[in-house]
Amino acid sequence: MGVDLTAALSPFAAAPTASVLAVDFDGTLAPIVDEPAMARPLDGVAEVLGALSGRLGEVAVVSGRPVGFLVPIFPTSVTLAGLYGLEVVRHGRLEEHPGAEGWRQQLSGVATTAERSAPDGLRVERKGLSLTLHYRGRPDLAASAERLAGEWTAGTGLVVRTARMSVEVHPPVAEDKGTVLARLAAERHGPLLFMGDDVRDLPPFGTLDALASEGRPVLRVAVASDESPDGLVSRADVVVDGPHGAAELLHLLATQLS
Repeated sequence: MGVDLTAALSPFAAAPTASVLAVDFDGTLAPIVDEPAMARPLDGVAEVLGALSGRLGEVAVVSGRPVGFLVPIFPTSVTLAGLYGLEVVRHGRLEEHPGAEGWRQQLSGVATTAERSAPDGLRVERKGLSLTLHYRGRPDLAASAERLAGEWTAGTGLVVRTARMSVEVHPPVAEDKGTVLARLAAERHGPLLFMGDDVRDLPPFGTLDALASEGRPVLRVAVASDESPDGLVSRADVVVDGPHGAAELLHLLATQLS
């Protein structure tokens, strides 16, 4: 997409303390890896986010990861919204969504069933307030993973969602990356940028659509890969090539703010 990035980022340089920058983690800041626990952002990315958090009104990483995974990686000045907003660490303080805590027992029960019954190649990841079934190493298990998740959660009230090479189980709480971004936006009056790569990054694009209709300057950034959903790329104002492209954009913004 032939976009002048310097021009696209200029509203943030013009009103930095009123601006909000929010980014996804996996596939955006960090390359996708076979073992989720091994994922890390590209060199220098955590540091540039820390530097940006000293200039912008808010810098946030909004992810499906638990905040316990994210906290050791990023500076304390960066807001961390984990499990799609069910957990948030902001200004060094952890807050959990009040509607999610009561679902831990059901989630643990489903996780136990999954660990006992999952076919070879379907990786079960417990996340406390959610559960992820990974099939990256066995893409042929995609349909089975979704079917099994439906069977294991039947009658529990839990919600099954598809994600990037995975299926997720969540409490029935109306919380996602879009609602997280909306709350952050409500505390500022300036430009907003969200950058992501996956189907779960579409809700923040929807939030930006609504804010743009009210006159807020917004920038929707899609981090493209072979697995990016068409709907994300087609709705983006800017498309960058993988985590390296995302890192270049962040460094360019830091340069403009220096």
